[in-house]
Amino acid sequence: MLTRKQHELLMFIHERMKESGIPPSFDEMKDALDLASKSGIHRLITALEERGFIRRLPNRARALEVVKLPDSMNPSLGGRKSRFEPSVIEGNLGKVASPPMRGSVEDYARPISVPVMGRIAAGTPIEAIQTHSHTISVPPEMLGAGEHYALEVRGDSMIEAGIFDGDTVLIRKQDSAGTGEIIVALVDDEEATLKRLRRKGNTIALEAANPAYETRIFGPDRVKVQGRLVGLLRKY
Repeated sequence: MLTRKQHELLMFIHERMKESGIPPSFDEMKDALDLASKSGIHRLITALEERGFIRRLPNRARALEVVKLPDSMNPSLGGRKSRFEPSVIEGNLGKVASPPMRGSVEDYARPISVPVMGRIAAGTPIEAIQTHSHTISVPPEMLGAGEHYALEVRGDSMIEAGIFDGDTVLIRKQDSAGTGEIIVALVDDEEATLKRLRRKGNTIALEAANPAYETRIFGPDRVKVQGRLVGLLRKY
């Protein structure tokens, strides 16, 4: 049995992981639950871990994994049964469409090929995204509708968002994003970087998740959104 705050935090972490593939920061969790300090979040996370709902991954900053949801949420939501309908890529362009119902479990588990478009800077910006170099296989549940591509991360400016040098990020191709989302930003049509988007009046801020890096402020005509982060792959 979870308390109301424990349940709220568990569902907030779960929804954020579904949206972006990475857990929220302690500050984001504190704000979402309207708590005065991060110490309350630490206590809630410890309680959820002790009850077997989440797992803290060792040797990684802020790395959490949702192990299970409350019985009332799994496998149904609000009493309605949900049917697993994975998405598949058509060809090698990363275009996703919902398939018809098929007869075997293997059909649903079949990995999707996503093109890798070079490297993205999580640090000092690098040249704009390169051309398709190779493809990777991705579990279908990591992707939603739309066109996707992958980029190899170079740098440490997003480590507090759980994104490390050498990771591969999955990006949904789009030209707009909401404030607070992690995006691929093209600056002055020359350099690409992975940062959190913030809007401040008539300006756009590209915010790092590492205090060693300053937030960069630009006019709206200097930054183009190239896609939004939807998932992350890591090799050990």
